[in-house]
Amino acid sequence: MLDKTFRPAEVEARQYALWEKSDAFAAHPESSARPYTTMMPPPNVTGSLHMGHALNHTLQDILIRYHRMRGFDALWQPGTDHAGIATQMVVERQLAQAGIVLDRPGSPGGSNVKTIGRDAFIEKVWEWKAQSGGTIIRQLHRLGDSADWSRERFTMDEGLSEAVRKVFVDLYKQGLIYRDKRLVNWDPKLHTAVSDLEVEQREVKGHLWHFRYPIEGRDGAYIVVATTRPETMLGDTAVAVHPDDERYKDLIGQHVILPLVGRRIPIVADLHADPETGSGAVKITPAHDFNDFEVGRRHDLERVNIFDENACLNENVPAAYRGLERYEARERIVADLQAEGLVERIDDHTLMLPYGDRSGVVIEPWLTDQWYVDAATLAKPAIAAVEEGRTKFVPQQWEATYFEWMRNIQPWCISRQIWWGHQIPAWYGPDGEVFVEMTEEAVEAAAAKHYGKSVPLRRDADVLDTWFSSGLWPFSTLGWPQRTPELDRYYPGDVLVTAFDIIFFWVARMMMLGLHFMGDVPFRTVYIHALVRDEFGQKMSKSKGNIIDPVDLIEKYGADALRFTLTALAAQGRDVKLSEGRVEGYRNFATKLWNAARFCQMNGCQPDPAFDPKACSQAVNRWIVGRVVETARRVEVALAAYRFNDAANALYHFIWHEFCDWHLEFAKPILTGENAAAKQETGAATAWALGQLLHLLHPFMPFLTEELWRQTGGAAAADRMLITDEWPVYPPELVDEAAAAEMDWVIRLITEVRAVRSEMNVPPAAQIPMQLRGADNTMRARLDRHRELILRLARLSSIAVTADEPPKGAVQIVVDEATVILPLAEFVDVEQEKARLNKEIAKLAADTAKIEKKLANEQFLAKAPPEVVDDQRERLAEAVQVRNKLKGALDRLAAM
Repeated sequence: MLDKTFRPAEVEARQYALWEKSDAFAAHPESSARPYTTMMPPPNVTGSLHMGHALNHTLQDILIRYHRMRGFDALWQPGTDHAGIATQMVVERQLAQAGIVLDRPGSPGGSNVKTIGRDAFIEKVWEWKAQSGGTIIRQLHRLGDSADWSRERFTMDEGLSEAVRKVFVDLYKQGLIYRDKRLVNWDPKLHTAVSDLEVEQREVKGHLWHFRYPIEGRDGAYIVVATTRPETMLGDTAVAVHPDDERYKDLIGQHVILPLVGRRIPIVADLHADPETGSGAVKITPAHDFNDFEVGRRHDLERVNIFDENACLNENVPAAYRGLERYEARERIVADLQAEGLVERIDDHTLMLPYGDRSGVVIEPWLTDQWYVDAATLAKPAIAAVEEGRTKFVPQQWEATYFEWMRNIQPWCISRQIWWGHQIPAWYGPDGEVFVEMTEEAVEAAAAKHYGKSVPLRRDADVLDTWFSSGLWPFSTLGWPQRTPELDRYYPGDVLVTAFDIIFFWVARMMMLGLHFMGDVPFRTVYIHALVRDEFGQKMSKSKGNIIDPVDLIEKYGADALRFTLTALAAQGRDVKLSEGRVEGYRNFATKLWNAARFCQMNGCQPDPAFDPKACSQAVNRWIVGRVVETARRVEVALAAYRFNDAANALYHFIWHEFCDWHLEFAKPILTGENAAAKQETGAATAWALGQLLHLLHPFMPFLTEELWRQTGGAAAADRMLITDEWPVYPPELVDEAAAAEMDWVIRLITEVRAVRSEMNVPPAAQIPMQLRGADNTMRARLDRHRELILRLARLSSIAVTADEPPKGAVQIVVDEATVILPLAEFVDVEQEKARLNKEIAKLAADTAKIEKKLANEQFLAKAPPEVVDDQRERLAEAVQVRNKLKGALDRLAAM
């Protein structure tokens, strides 16, 4: 017998252990079943579960469990990413606490400081991973992930490392990887290039300085340029104006003298200069601004790098500024320009500054030698694959984002100046000649052949961008470069579930590399889910204090409640607005199902192997059988279209309202009655419906359903766990339209009567009379068959079919063209109820007026975040709906 109380923590631990013990998550490459594959976006090995993970993994697990039950050979390939910079920072901090620093340029020195070399540091990282690197995987177990953990991979595994080396070597020899001096996002604290994804744009209050640059050969003449970064002016190599700007046409081709430096720099015509912004003239610093870099390329301008790796001024600036930290230099430069009368004005200015998301310092565009991938060449087949429909985005609108990035793609910087990661397989000879091979032995042989003798070689110290190795994930995890059975069977995958913010960083790179090395797309569908925000639609952040920890919610309400909440809110194209109250609500849903299953046990609803759902004689049983079938169809259609919320809401409505609220109420008098045949049939039908809904709900709430199946599924549950049982398939004749129409009429009738009772404040214990006027023969027959049921559930004292006019003080409602008459005069104080309703309507009118006024305010609409505007519109719609309902009740009172 089921316990009286559902205890999620106990159930979850027990069921997950049973799943793992039975190898329920395993894929079967030797199987003849059709494969179904999805690749787990590898979470950082340093990470812990956040709401984005919880949503992403819940949706993946739903798909995997659903397809596994449908008979597919389902592979959910799991693993973690080595997270180069994040992991290095974690281990560096631990070593620093022990007084140990890395033996790298820029590391702090001192007599009390110990240093550690590269090889020893890498050993420390592996030690850390073995001890502390599995936190997020353990948390994914708690969420219910049914990935094939026996195949778990790590991006620094030897097999994956071999794949990384081969891809680098092959692309290099194909001319698609090369070394170049370009601008990168440089982190002056971490001393490495970082990707755009690791840069956080923050709005800050600063200044806009307007400087006068003297025009060569024109005494007292100058051109004014504006900048938010005065320190970079020491690296200016041009001033740009728009070619059609009449103010400056006569200056194009002339020169200015760069203040404080004395360098002669040209005035060039370029569309980058906006005549409507500032003075219309802009300073060009190709070595320290991404836009200026492109202007410099167009005009063949010199690139003067004025910073060192610490963002301090270097030897390329006048001696007075060398060694100054960039912001210290800024103050000195502005002061010196003011002294020379070259500051026109200084304006307050709000700007966006790039910060390193891990270091917390301002990122500096810096000109360095780095390794690059020719992404434009690799992007062409990846663009064509989506254009031709070989890979589809859901929702489709994300294709536009993909195309925008891919058609304007820039060279991909793949080198990072850290130690943890895949060290670049490139070696340099004494004269700088580069040798790239799979092994050091192959490099030595190539160098000896090139030089005619053995020579000393130096390996490139950089490692590869983490996204380089994760870009190989769909095929490296399956054994590539070896041609394994898994690679032949599971590539390409069926679907990738991911967030929109890594379409470029990960999805696009998997597309490019998969097509180049495997000759096919890595996945047929990319499902892009939304962000999880707080209940007010705001992005979760530590600074706002609105982060919701999924592990906390699991411990408080259970994993199933969290999973179902996220799924029910995961509408395509809309962010998830999450609140703890919603999770609590779905915990109540789990509890309701638990109690319903316990009711079935206590009332003898046992699975009967001989039960034939097509042979039910009772309308209530034919109805619930049909509703099971229709719900299954809705779930299947919704999942096929990746409308997870529609699937969840179909299940919620069926289980809570139709099975629990109606069917069990319909079944109670039969199960406790004297008709043995009806009792046996209803008990078996109810047990069958419970078993079916557990199957349908399992992908969404796996722990609860597995536990209930084990305890209520009878012989079938003893033979097979729910996770590996078959998804139900139903013949169409199980839907009995006549039974559905009959029981739906009963439900509508009872619901309408209950609504009137609630609106009119009829005391719950009051038994009221009901009259039915205009009923046809079908309604009369239904009324006769279900009279006792209607009397009990609508709390009626009597039901009479009449042709008479309604008595005074009666409320009238129409149900299927018949009029339901409820004489309520003796049960309701009409005047008191009118006063109450008028008061509530007035309050709602005031509330709606305030919201309408706010939504009519153009300034509010322009300044308020979109999620705030949406929230106001939702509140208005809800208030209007409630107000209309109350007005309907008031109208009925007026007619009494």
